Amino acid sequence: MPEPLTKTTTLLGFDYGTRKIGVAVGQQLTGTATPLTVLHLVKNQPDWRSIGQLIDEWQPGALIVGLPIGPEENETPMTTAARKFSRQLEGRFHLPVHLADERLTSREAWSRIGGIAIHDVTRIDSMAAKLILETWFSAHE
Repeated sequence: MPEPLTKTTTLLGFDYGTRKIGVAVGQQLTGTATPLTVLHLVKNQPDWRSIGQLIDEWQPGALIVGLPIGPEENETPMTTAARKFSRQLEGRFHLPVHLADERLTSREAWSRIGGIAIHDVTRIDSMAAKLILETWFSAHE
């Protein structure tokens, strides 16, 4: 049985995409997160080995997956894919997985990174994962 979340529990956040997954780490105590990396899908599947290595390294108490909701609060194909990814994470790593509304996180990530990202688009995905985690922290204060 997973340990209950405390203010000092480390969490990993994921911005799931059809080609890559942004990853961030954070703690509820500070309510902040740090972009970690971007993982590319392997044969249209998440890079489970690399995700496992991140989980081993950071020892999170829970995982947070961004849930893309359509503009009219509707489910989209990406909503379905993110839900599937979250179920797979929970099944593979036996950690609690929570969903966080990720509306506007990519847009916010672009505005925070600005022109720097023009040559490194992958930074947007890990910044979006950071914002997903911070959104979850704010909703669970």
